[in-house]
Amino acid sequence: MVAFVWAVTGMIPLNIALYKIALQHSSIEEGHTSNERLEFLGDAVLSLAVAEYLFKKYPLKGEGFLTDIRSRLVNRDALNELARKIHLDKVLRYDPSLLKKIGGKSIYGNALEALIGAVYLDQGYERCCRFVIDRLIGNYVSLKNLIENDTNFKSRIIQWAHKNHVQVVFKILLEKQYDYYKEFTAQALIGDKIIGEGTGRTKKCAEQMAAQQALQQTEQEANGRPID
Repeated sequence: MVAFVWAVTGMIPLNIALYKIALQHSSIEEGHTSNERLEFLGDAVLSLAVAEYLFKKYPLKGEGFLTDIRSRLVNRDALNELARKIHLDKVLRYDPSLLKKIGGKSIYGNALEALIGAVYLDQGYERCCRFVIDRLIGNYVSLKNLIENDTNFKSRIIQWAHKNHVQVVFKILLEKQYDYYKEFTAQALIGDKIIGEGTGRTKKCAEQMAAQQALQQTEQEANGRPID
């Protein structure tokens, strides 16, 4: 555990117990300790660190731009991918059999937030910010590509629908309440036909994920493959 923390953060842990908790999912009922509380804290620290970084890096950009780029950096898919890049998925402890029952689409991204919470408590805000900005974003994220690639999937599928003279409707299918956060499931529909489904911490994020899947479906159809 010490070697992993050192390799990922570049810092020697002062309280290794925090990191052990961060890397233990709630599906492991060992001492009734899981990473959910640290995840809650890490989510807030991550959002502030990224907001402060973008605010200083792009002094001439407006609120809309800053909000959009921050959401792309910290959404579930981005955090899951980032967690895998630092091999967090190899050290996270969880029960695979129980995980299938409760759903596990976001466990790695959630654990990354818990790790950030652990670094914050162990090393303080300034060093935690350096970990987030220099070690995570600096090493694994291309802001140039992020800005140039339009990931407003909902806007794109609505444009596609307008061009093809159909109407896409989004609806929230499910809302789950966990200890410290909610998770929403959204669907994108054309009439009664479901063309996309996605989950997220907010309704907006869930709709974006549903829209992304819908775009993939429409691209399949455009290439001559029928939508399932």
